[in-house]
Order: sequence, then structure tokens, then C-alpha cells
Amino acid sequence: MNIVTTVIKSRHSVRKFKPDPVNDAVIRDAIECAAHAPTAMNHQPWLFGVIKNKEMLLKIAQTTDNGKFIADSPLCFAIFGEKNEKYYLEDCCASTENLILALQAYGINSCWVAGEKKQYAETIRTLLGVPENYSLVSLVAAGSPSEITITQKKEMKQIVFYEEFKKE
Repeated sequence: MNIVTTVIKSRHSVRKFKPDPVNDAVIRDAIECAAHAPTAMNHQPWLFGVIKNKEMLLKIAQTTDNGKFIADSPLCFAIFGEKNEKYYLEDCCASTENLILALQAYGINSCWVAGEKKQYAETIRTLLGVPENYSLVSLVAAGSPSEITITQKKEMKQIVFYEEFKKE
């Protein structure tokens, strides 16, 4: 393994955070990494929100169906994509993953909360004052973990085939 694969394999979703703030330099670097994600035709259709205000974190958490823990996180990123761009969803998902991995490299854990196709997406867009031509793709709660639960990943033989899929 190398440093990049070590970071990738060490990443686990965390939903319980310490109240400690995340360093602004770490936040900035993670966003820069997100902005270096692959993007169709280099359109870069993303917009990144950084939310630290506890009242706003609570409002976002209450709006979601599976992100109630956002209220207790030190910060949440909101990733939006320009709806008129054909591949905004793919591009913004790639940027979300880059963001999460960059945070992990600094020892900041996170949890990806769905945005796209969720009923609350428009409510959160409006709540954050984001223009109508953007759509919420993802929310990422982040901070230092107070508790980590590690779940097992599937074995390689269950998820990989070579050349042609053959049912056993």
C-alpha cells in the first residue's frame, strides 16, 4: 500500500463527532482537493458551502431524513451542482469523494449524506440562499470522531469479475 491507498482504506463514515472545530487551513485544502476532481469537459459545475453555525447545522439536520447527526458535527459541507450542466451529478459526486478523502488525510472524519433526488434538497438550497440554477448533490458532516464504527466490506471475490461475468 502507499499513502493514498492507506487514506482511502482508512476512511469510514462517522456520525458522532467531538465538538472541536476543524482548522480553516484543512477546510480550505480539502475544498481545493474537491475542486481538482475529474469534471466532464472541465466545466467544474460545483459550488461548495461550508456551514459551521450551530443554528444552521441544526436546521439542516432537522430537514434531512438520515442526517440528524449533522446538528452535532462541527461543520457540514454542502455540495451543489449547476443543473444545466449535463454531468453535474457525476462531477459533484467525484468532488465530494475528493473532499472526503482530503479530510481523511488530515484525520478529519466525515459522513456523506445524500442530497440529489431527496425531498429536502430544495429546502436546503433555499435555506442556504443558493441560486435556483444549482441543485444540492451532497452534504458532508465532518469533524474529529468521538466514536468510530467500522463495518466490514465485501470480499473481492464477491464484487470483481475479469473479462466477462460468469455466474457460479
